[in-house]
Amino acid sequence: MRQPTVAGQFYSLNPKSLKKEVNKCFSGIDISQRDVIGAIVPHAGYAYSGSVAAHVYAVLPKADTYIILGPNHTGMGSLVSVSQNTWSTPLGEIETDIELAKSLAGSIVDLDELAHNYEHSIEVQLPFLQYRFGNDFKILAICMGLQDEETAIEVGNEIARAVSESGKKVVIIASSDFTHYQPADIAHDVDHNLIEAILNMDVPQFYRRRAEKNVSACGYGPIAAMLTATNVLGTKKKSLLKYATSGDVTGDMSAVVGYAAIIVE
Repeated sequence: MRQPTVAGQFYSLNPKSLKKEVNKCFSGIDISQRDVIGAIVPHAGYAYSGSVAAHVYAVLPKADTYIILGPNHTGMGSLVSVSQNTWSTPLGEIETDIELAKSLAGSIVDLDELAHNYEHSIEVQLPFLQYRFGNDFKILAICMGLQDEETAIEVGNEIARAVSESGKKVVIIASSDFTHYQPADIAHDVDHNLIEAILNMDVPQFYRRRAEKNVSACGYGPIAAMLTATNVLGTKKKSLLKYATSGDVTGDMSAVVGYAAIIVE
């Protein structure tokens, strides 16, 4: 069992309080299911990025499995790691899609729990899914310590293969914040330059722009893997639903973190 490690820090440890906290994130947002197959969501504390993330979760369809790709902030475990554990949050337990996990094993993706033990980028997404869908779904948690372009494309292609072979309805979620600790105007400009490449579904352009502007988006590998997988699986529409920064919450625009809610249909 993978126990929650940032409950009480990034979000409430108490189930009743957590439900209220997530509900507040959805305040003013209509829940209207769309044919989403991929998404990008932030992973900061709910007080900072929860309302941005809720813009994505409000439109997600019910799926058999939600594949969640997150960066490895801890440096622990294998370079690209998939978990086989059941995951627990204050709202209950979520089973892992073992069939999909084993389908990825033996590729660039390792079966490994160590990378996931203290990583927050995937954990913080789960209460949003539970708020929308209860516990009637499975997840596949993939933690990327290696995020170069070649690796991300290979991971994305392997995910697309596994999903196609499974015949399951799957949504692929990339967990990433954008610019870290820059003035708000700079963050806005460099982040939207990068988001343009994302909406173009152009992975090489995405990596070029990230390098040119030195954008400190922490989950660039997961983003590129999601774009690669959804390109293979077939996409028709891409949308930026919301962009905001931590400064919109704190009022301090001198050093913000950028957050984006993006969907691929």
